[in-house]
Amino acid sequence: MRNVLVICRKELGSYFASPIAYILLLLFGVVFGWMFSSALGQFLNYSMEAQMSGSYYPMNLNEQLIRPLLSNVAVLGLFAIPMITMRLFAEEKRSGTIELLATSPIRDIEIVVGKWFASVVLYACLLLFTAVNFAFLFRYGHPDWKPLLIAYLGLLLQAGGLLALGTFISTLTKNQIIAGAGTFGVCLLLWIVGWVDYETAAWAHVLSYFSVVTHFESFARGVLDSKDVIFYATVIFIGLFFTARSMESLRWRS
Repeated sequence: MRNVLVICRKELGSYFASPIAYILLLLFGVVFGWMFSSALGQFLNYSMEAQMSGSYYPMNLNEQLIRPLLSNVAVLGLFAIPMITMRLFAEEKRSGTIELLATSPIRDIEIVVGKWFASVVLYACLLLFTAVNFAFLFRYGHPDWKPLLIAYLGLLLQAGGLLALGTFISTLTKNQIIAGAGTFGVCLLLWIVGWVDYETAAWAHVLSYFSVVTHFESFARGVLDSKDVIFYATVIFIGLFFTARSMESLRWRS
C-alpha cells in the first residue's frame, strides 16, 4: 500500500507541475458555473411564474435542478477523462522512463493502481469545484443532501471505470494525442451504446446494459442500487487488469 501511495503522490505532483491540472480545474469550474447559473435562473423564473399564475405545483430542487446538472457533469467528464489519462503511461514511454519503471522493484499492480488512483483524486478535485456551486443552494434553499451524495458517488464510480480504461489505453502508445483520442472514443462509445433502448430485441438490451449512462440513472435519482455499483466496479477491475497485463509485457521486453 505504501508503494501505491508513493506512485500516487508522484503522479499528482506531475499533474500540478504541468498546466494540465490547472487548465482542467479552470475549464471545469467555468463551464459548470455557467451551466449552474443558467439552470438556476430558469428554475427561479419557473418558480415565480408558477406563483404569479396561482399554481400550487411544488418545485423540487433535487429533481428539477440538481439532477439535470449532475448529468451535465457526467458529460463534461467525457472531455476531462481523456486529458487526465492520456499522459499516465504514454509520457513515460515518450520520455524513456518506462524502462526504469518496468525494472523497478515495485510490483506492476502497485504502479497501475497508484497511477489510476492519482487520476481518480484529480477527478474528485474537479467534482469538488462543482460542489461549491451546490453549497449556495444549501445556504439559501433546502435541498435533500442524501440523493446529492449518492449522485456524486455515482459520478466518481463512473469516472473510476472510464479512467481505468483510459489508463489501459495509455499503455498502448507513447503518443499522448493518440491515447487521449482513443480514450475519448471508448468513453463516447460506452456513452451512446445505450441509445438503442427503444429496441425490444435481446441484443439491444445487452448493449443498453453496457452503457455507463444507464447505470448512472439510479444514482442520479438518489437510489443506491447494488447492480450499478457492481457494474462500475467490474469496469474498474477489467481496466486495471488489462493495464497490469500490458505493464507485465513491458517488463518482459525491458
